[in-house]
Amino acid sequence: MQKCLFSLAFLFVFISLNAQNQNYKELMEQDWPELKRYHEKNQQIIQNKAWPEVVFMGNSITEGWINTHPEFFEDNNYLNRGIGGQTSPQMLIRFTPDVLDLKPEVVVILAGTNDLAANTGYSSVKMISDNIRAMATLAEKNNIKVVLSSVLPVYDYPWRPGLEPVSRIQELNEWMENYARENNHVYLDYFSSMSNDQKGMRKEYSEDGVHPNAKAYSVMEPLVQEAINKALNR
Repeated sequence: MQKCLFSLAFLFVFISLNAQNQNYKELMEQDWPELKRYHEKNQQIIQNKAWPEVVFMGNSITEGWINTHPEFFEDNNYLNRGIGGQTSPQMLIRFTPDVLDLKPEVVVILAGTNDLAANTGYSSVKMISDNIRAMATLAEKNNIKVVLSSVLPVYDYPWRPGLEPVSRIQELNEWMENYARENNHVYLDYFSSMSNDQKGMRKEYSEDGVHPNAKAYSVMEPLVQEAINKALNR
């Protein structure tokens, strides 16, 4: 009987340890910030010393931009490092390989909307602003000029309805504008040109109320270029 109990206990420990090892293996194989996404392209840039003038760091709004208007980036020596669905903590983790290591003169940061949509769990405005501040500080320490982009207008997130993000977007944008002014960065206001009376996205600029369409990017492009020129001249 004692031998049987010992065997059962050993089997339980073996199964438990094996499960833990499997969970650990799966955890180690994850790439939560998607550091692998641009790794090879980044290495080519570094090896060839083909430094971009500007890197755009962002989420699906940034990634969708190059898919919609690739010539905007190609013609201006702009580099797109957007990844759909990402939140500011993910961007902060990959900020070194996807921005700092590429030695741009300017970084354009567009972050926050997916945090407000709770894509990676609840995020307060302070949690988001802390991450944006950290990215801006890293850029500044590496002699990279910073453009902080306002969160685009959203009345409701279709994949997570009912969050009522309008007031939190306004709070985050106000923080960003003040922080940029106090730290000699450039604040880029997309919101004012793209919002409707409800402070959501104007219908002609988006099919889902969140992601810009080609017409919206045509509005955003001169705004970001003006902001980039301001940053370069500081």
